[in-house]
Amino acid sequence: MPLILVIDDDPMVQHWFRREFENTDFEVVPARSALEGLGLLRGHSPDVVMLDVVLPDMSGLDAYQRIHESDPKLPVIFITAGGESETAIEAMKLGALDYLFKPLDRKQVRHLVGRAIEIRRLMETPVQFQTTSVDLGSPDVLVGRCTAMQEVYKAIGRVASQDVTVLIQGESGTGKELVARAIYQHSRRTAGPFLAINCAAIPESLLESELFGYERGAFTGAEHRRIGKFEQCSGGTLFLDEIGDMSASTQSKVLRVLQQQRFERLGGSETIETDVRIIAATNRDLDELVGQGRFRADLFYRLNVVTIQLSPLRERLTDIPLLLHHYLSRFSRDLRKSVTSIAPESLDMLLSYHWPGNIREFQSVIKHAILHATGSVLLPDFMPDSVRGARVRSAGGGVDWAANGGVPWETFIQQQLSGQTNTLYADVIAQVERHLLAAVLRHTNGNRVQAARILGVTRSTLRSKMSSLGISIGNSVLAERGAGGESSDGARDE
Repeated sequence: MPLILVIDDDPMVQHWFRREFENTDFEVVPARSALEGLGLLRGHSPDVVMLDVVLPDMSGLDAYQRIHESDPKLPVIFITAGGESETAIEAMKLGALDYLFKPLDRKQVRHLVGRAIEIRRLMETPVQFQTTSVDLGSPDVLVGRCTAMQEVYKAIGRVASQDVTVLIQGESGTGKELVARAIYQHSRRTAGPFLAINCAAIPESLLESELFGYERGAFTGAEHRRIGKFEQCSGGTLFLDEIGDMSASTQSKVLRVLQQQRFERLGGSETIETDVRIIAATNRDLDELVGQGRFRADLFYRLNVVTIQLSPLRERLTDIPLLLHHYLSRFSRDLRKSVTSIAPESLDMLLSYHWPGNIREFQSVIKHAILHATGSVLLPDFMPDSVRGARVRSAGGGVDWAANGGVPWETFIQQQLSGQTNTLYADVIAQVERHLLAAVLRHTNGNRVQAARILGVTRSTLRSKMSSLGISIGNSVLAERGAGGESSDGARDE
């Protein structure tokens, strides 16, 4: 349960927080002085601190500095009256998350507390790399051992300790934020903050103020000075997600920060110096946007010092068994279900699906299947309709070239390679023969004479192949032809 430490000597403020967060997933711990709060800090390990600017035993700024020394990644939100905002702004320059004005606004408090706890999780929870079926028990895991993922792990290792800009490219749902966090956590800036901002989720008119801050009176409603992310994140790492959606005006200002580590707040003339490492991500083709004049070429070159490319899930299908094991363990535990395995037909569906939503969609599908499961095995009926009705199609005309139960040929071969096989040639030939014989026998409605003639082999060779490959023809296949002339297994010899 997330814990909120409220350090404020005003009993009305303490009562407000108790009432606001009762019957929720949050626990509120009160402190009436800075020293009491510092003592509780050591004993309770809070997830966020609400700190009054004016306290009876020391200033809020001094209290913040002692909190920061004790736990530099603990989010602190100041509570201030309007005339005390300059102190809160100074604290934000030192690393405080934000500040709130009295009287407290319910919606704003809940938003900031939720954001603070998420920032705490992003900075504190390590991103792990899972290349085996061992359950790491963490939701923050980059899962995969295919060649493309191995290259991602190597790239993270190469660039993390180098203070360079990194551009992460990949479709939505491929795990770009996890890669950004892994770079931060293995960098030399882990003592500083990690802040993330989604450039596509914030209206263009507000994005500049979020990044650069603003002075009082800069625009209608700007009643107080505000610190932006570039100033607040000095000494740390700023993750600019979906940077391809940034406006031209904001692009030019971000370029200046990258070139000079300087900027001005909106409506201000003071030049602010900062020390921020930028990690950017996009699901768009920036090269194409540059060609269209919709993204600055000079900014692209600044961002593109190091590029990490994340492959879509449809291009790394050999990782699906490993992903399945991870999310089956995780979601079964979270949902208190006892699902431990998957039916072969269900696995075939996962391997045959195109995965337009990538890992994010895969998570949703597995969670859906577990919720609908009535036993310990994920059966096809538990899968969403979108997965049950889909098949991977080849680019050359829509034929489903499947090796075994709907698994594409390339996937089958990669699976065998991952298993360190020493019979790959024989395995592939057997799969080709099984697929070919089954198709021809379906075409002849089980007539072995016709099938042998089409294949150019003798009937005895065909029978031998059918036996060794485990192919049989049931009565249901010949239902339209009647029973006359059938052999004992339901196939016609003539």
